[in-house]
Amino acid sequence: MRTLLLLALSVPLWAQSQKILIIGDSISIGYTPFVAKALTGKATVIHNEGNAAHTGNGVAKLDQWLGDGKWDTIHFNFGLHDLKIMEGGKHQIPLDEYEKNLKLIVKRLKQTKAKLIWASTTPVPPGKVSPLRDPADVPKYNAAAARIMKAEKIRTNDLFHADHSGQLPANVHYTPAGYEALANQVLKVLSK
Repeated sequence: MRTLLLLALSVPLWAQSQKILIIGDSISIGYTPFVAKALTGKATVIHNEGNAAHTGNGVAKLDQWLGDGKWDTIHFNFGLHDLKIMEGGKHQIPLDEYEKNLKLIVKRLKQTKAKLIWASTTPVPPGKVSPLRDPADVPKYNAAAARIMKAEKIRTNDLFHADHSGQLPANVHYTPAGYEALANQVLKVLSK
């Protein structure tokens, strides 16, 4: 926790009274409390209601998550639910549909005039994970997202290459220390 607090102290004064929205799946649900605690008194940090799940859900619920308020920064991610392998061996959201949905999400987020930060999808560890996911799919989905973010000039928070020592075995989720490590990465990017 000491590292988390030191990072929070280094967040510039512009962050004071800022409104930060984090949109994402259960991984972001896990690190958001650490980010919010570290930025207490400096920024209001809110996570979208529930699990953002896949990009199709994001397209459908984005206006609801954005609400009527003004956001200064929006940190967002989709991927782990999109690349889930369903019965019959197909992805929940195929790669081409993922790209299409992500472009729609980015278009809507840009209308908010908030600073946008895309978070790359975290790894799927080796072994049988439930629900089924293939570790090799993550780089493919991340590459598709990276092309979109580069074209739209949106900063990327590289959570794929962050510290994953706290990831549970054969599980996409993390220990509390693992979520804190991801929060440190998020705080580093927010401080810039």
